Amino acid sequence: MIERLLRRLRRKEVIYTLLAVGLALGAAVAWVGYRYVSRPAIMTVAVGPGDGVEAKVLNAFAQALREQDKDVRLTVVPVDDVRASATALQDKRVDLALVRPDVMLPVNGLTVAVLREEAIILLAPTASGIEEVPNLSGKRLGVVTRHEADLPALELMLRQYDLAPPAVTLVPLAQNGVEEALRAKRVDAVAVVAAPVSQEAAAVLRAVAAAANRKVTVIPVDEAEAIALRTPALGEVTIPPGGLGGRPRQPEEEVKSVGISYRLMARADLDRGPVSKVAQHLFQLRSRIARDVPAVNLMKAPDTDTATSAALPNHQGAIDYFNREQLSFMDRYGDLVWMVLFFGGSLTSGLAWLARLFVRKRRELVDEVLDRLMCILSEARETSDPAALENLAVEVDRLVTHAIRYARHRTTGTRTTTALILAIDSARAAIADRRIQIEGAARRGAEPRARRAAIS
Repeated sequence: MIERLLRRLRRKEVIYTLLAVGLALGAAVAWVGYRYVSRPAIMTVAVGPGDGVEAKVLNAFAQALREQDKDVRLTVVPVDDVRASATALQDKRVDLALVRPDVMLPVNGLTVAVLREEAIILLAPTASGIEEVPNLSGKRLGVVTRHEADLPALELMLRQYDLAPPAVTLVPLAQNGVEEALRAKRVDAVAVVAAPVSQEAAAVLRAVAAAANRKVTVIPVDEAEAIALRTPALGEVTIPPGGLGGRPRQPEEEVKSVGISYRLMARADLDRGPVSKVAQHLFQLRSRIARDVPAVNLMKAPDTDTATSAALPNHQGAIDYFNREQLSFMDRYGDLVWMVLFFGGSLTSGLAWLARLFVRKRRELVDEVLDRLMCILSEARETSDPAALENLAVEVDRLVTHAIRYARHRTTGTRTTTALILAIDSARAAIADRRIQIEGAARRGAEPRARRAAIS
């Protein structure tokens, strides 16, 4: 019987251990899940060239994210040029990339932000009589190239007017050679691809103005919208009055032109949550980035109306931010949280029921030990067999041994311990008293026999 009780106690100990291990594993999984959800999203961005303006903007952005401990981190990966960065995005070697669509448009790239937009700016001395693009037919157009892709973009624009070379002669120029080329009549007009409000555009305007006695015509590209529809990598840009500076202001009125853009693009398969955070922090930290790189002030949000219909669609994460529809924590993980709470509550209830069951079983086992001690007490007082009494004493000793082991490995209540001590002492006292009684009766029965033997 004692061995059976001991086996049951040991089984209960194993179950308690398994429950403890299960609870520990559950807590560990919950902690790991929390750390996984709350950890900063680390994203890589390819930028080329590594010393360009956009690279400086994104490096300053990555630094600002680290300084302010945001929930997104950027690792800038410098590459040779914008074609290489677009290739890295298309090959899924990075999460984000600087892309110039007219150079290469990744098939999996979606716009997050327009870091800079440049326009094809056409300038001519007023005396030349060139007031619109068709007037360039048969003329020599000086091209101030700041990027290897500027010339192909200009040729795309000229094809709209059937003025691609040789209809127009393109003459490469350095920025500091514009004034001399106009004065020497080597070119009739000048083209430059630059942001309208940039220093580069203003410098070219000053050179043309110096060669034309301050009488400059900004040539409009009236078919810019059609060009953008035909070649989505190009866009329509409006140069505002006075956007080029100068005195008098240039242009005097709003002028349309064809533009190219430098875009921060993300892979289409990226989760919308982290991309939304990138867009949010990029625009919120603009003033911080501008302290180091003022060019970030040229950044603008893409047209969110072209989310699905345009050839240059936007990433849904960016749309969420621009439309103020960012998903909250509960929006993103609400179903998971409710499932965890539901199953966690069920698991907790089950564990509580098992704990109560084991506590009850524990009380039942202790009660069986106490009941056996009470039976031993009764049996000891009723038996007349010294051998049976000795067996009861041995059984009490075994019960004492198991009680000590039980108390050593478990938290035992004071009341239970007191009851066990009283039961053990009572059983031992009953055995001792009965042993004395049996021995006394044996001596009293032995004396008459001894006297009869002496008389005979």
